[in-house]
Formats: sequence, C-alpha cells, structure tokens
Amino acid sequence: MVYKLVNPRTHRDWLTPHSHGWYAQLGKLTGQYSLPWNSTVSEPDAEALFEEEVSRMVVKNKVIDIGCGHGDFTIRWSSIAKQIVGIDITSDFIENGRNNNLSNVSFVIADTGNRLPFESEEFDCAYNRKGPTSAYLDLKRIIKPGGRILSLHPGDHLSPELSYLFPNLFEPVPEGTPILNKIKDSLERGMLLKQANIETIRSASYLLEPMDVVRVCCFGQAPSVYEMVINESLPEIERIFSENATDKGFRVTGQAYIVRVTV
Repeated sequence: MVYKLVNPRTHRDWLTPHSHGWYAQLGKLTGQYSLPWNSTVSEPDAEALFEEEVSRMVVKNKVIDIGCGHGDFTIRWSSIAKQIVGIDITSDFIENGRNNNLSNVSFVIADTGNRLPFESEEFDCAYNRKGPTSAYLDLKRIIKPGGRILSLHPGDHLSPELSYLFPNLFEPVPEGTPILNKIKDSLERGMLLKQANIETIRSASYLLEPMDVVRVCCFGQAPSVYEMVINESLPEIERIFSENATDKGFRVTGQAYIVRVTV
C-alpha cells in the first residue's frame, strides 16, 4: 500500500521556520537551539572547518557570538578567549545560556536588525554560526580595525533529495541563490562586502533512520505537527527511506557558505 505524504504546512500550528515566532516557540519547547536528528557528515565538513577557524581566531580576544542560541558554542571558547559575549533575540535561549558560572562569558538579548547594544570598537572579533545576516549591518562599527568576522550560513541548495523523494513533506529547493544574495546584500549595506571572501562548501550527510526525516521536517514545530506527520505519513517515509538508503544511511547533499571578513 502506498500512503500519501502529508503537507505539514497545512497544519494550523505550523510556524514558518526561522521566523521570530518559530524561535520563540523553540525556546519555550526546549530552551535551546539543538538539531534533533541523527546524521553523519562526509568531508569536507563545513561545521568542523568553521569551528577550527573560530578556535584560532578567539584566542586571548574579546569576542561576540552572533545568534548564540542557548550558548553551548559560546561557552566552549571560555578557556581560550579573553571575554566572550553571546547575543540572541530569543529570551529563553539567553536565560539558558546565563546558567553558567564563567566570569568571562555573558549573554545579551538583542535584535540584530537594530543597532547593536555595544560601544564602537568594543570587540576584537566576531563569529556568526548560522545566525542572522542582519548582524552585518552594524558589525563593522563594534569591531576594532583589523579585527575579523567569521560566519557560517546554510547554502541555497541544501538537501534537494528531501523535496524530490518526499514531495509535500518538504518544499522544493528555491531556484537561484537567494541566501547568498541576502548575505551579499547585508555585507554591502554594512560596508563589508569589499573586505569579504565567501567560500562555498559542498559535502554529503547521511540521515540514519526514517524518524530523522520526520525530525528534519518538523524541527521547531509544535508536538501536534509531529503527530500529524507520524500518524499520516510514517509508513510511506519508512518505505522511501528503505528504498533509497545506503549502508551509511539516507544521503542528502550538504552545502554551506563560510564568510571571512577583515574589518
């Protein structure tokens, strides 16, 4: 029997991913920004490359973490950074991050769409790990001349296999490069584009079980959305997963942009 894949975006509780409401709900539900699915990544791993560069950049510096979420990545550098400040718009994430006893780590609620609540040239460097591109508008002001900005953003052509093999469950990958265009526009408006280098990293990742497809689809959504997808589509998800998985898992294309700026 072939089951029809449900469209979760028709559910009354569906929220647009990465909208302010979606982040606020995720904060209320879990208190953290943490990917709930299980996967492995082949080389080159953009996340690993980014983390390695961050680890070198922050040593003995005053650092700002843009879109820090619940702060685990921020706290990771406390032993090597002089001082590190994490900012995020989601209050529940920030409250979670503040539950630490580190004297050189602090967290601030801030909307990067507005002027950042810091003095000019207050920081030595900044990083943005999949946070908002709007931060570029004011970053040049708060970073000392010669300081660096390092960012990691999802690519435009991320996981096209999901929308192709699981129609309705996932929206088609958009044509063109709207994410890259948005990054460049924000850099231009922040007077940083001419000083920026943007590298595209392509790799492959493997989802390990059918429920990981559900977790990707419903990340950040209310439990009622998960229930609808599981109740109406899990058998079909399991069939498609089984027919297309390798011994490593279900392969999806990975793409990310790494942005490097010297102020």
